[in-house]
Amino acid sequence: MEHYNMNLTLKVWRQKNTNEKGDFENYQVKDISSEMSFLEMFDVLNEQLIKDNKEPIAFDHDCREGICGMCSMYINGKPHGPWQANTTCQLHMRAFKDGDTIVVEPWRAKAFPVIKDLVVDRTAFDRIVQAGGYISVNTGNAVDGNAIPIEKAKADASFAAAMCIGCGACVAACKNSSAMLFLSAKVSHLALLPQGDPERKTRVVDMVAQMDKEGFGACTNTGACEATCPKEISIANIARLNQEYLVAGLTADK
Repeated sequence: MEHYNMNLTLKVWRQKNTNEKGDFENYQVKDISSEMSFLEMFDVLNEQLIKDNKEPIAFDHDCREGICGMCSMYINGKPHGPWQANTTCQLHMRAFKDGDTIVVEPWRAKAFPVIKDLVVDRTAFDRIVQAGGYISVNTGNAVDGNAIPIEKAKADASFAAAMCIGCGACVAACKNSSAMLFLSAKVSHLALLPQGDPERKTRVVDMVAQMDKEGFGACTNTGACEATCPKEISIANIARLNQEYLVAGLTADK
């Protein structure tokens, strides 16, 4: 693969805190390697800003391996940038060309208030998961992996749902800022397994209630969430969530 350097113009959202108004600021970065990751490019920019006695840009990152879900930002209007099934930290600068202008901004959702610059508060997701509570399993000595027979189709679907990293791209892509894809993945991966069955009904009811409380919008099945998800979580999980919620409501203890 051909390696090349480029000069870029960055239009980056700067905002001091949740309460203050933000705006875009322009920056020039030079001699950026096509083999850098997008976050490495931001590291270069921040080093330049610090050298010029200016405040660096705040952005979230941790693992830089596409696992933690923290590197959440719009890049030219698309969550995590132009590559499919990709997080921002996995995006490389070869996705752009010399002279490009790149617009970078934080998630835009009521439930994800901006903390500073490109960092948003995604603890609403944590509270939804916490509302799901626990699962009833015996602890102690580890049991044999095949002690509980599980149909392969269900096991595969559960593992696929459990791939969700909670980055919030689904919320950012949705015109309604819905969290249904995230919630459905969390509900599905336990609902499909026998270990998650005892609290199955209360879990889905409590998690949906918490999602509504956090201020996420409704799902209108546009499919934007699935299209932009870096882990390719299927919207089939949303259908499963709706079914789980309906059954829980119909069979609830009166």
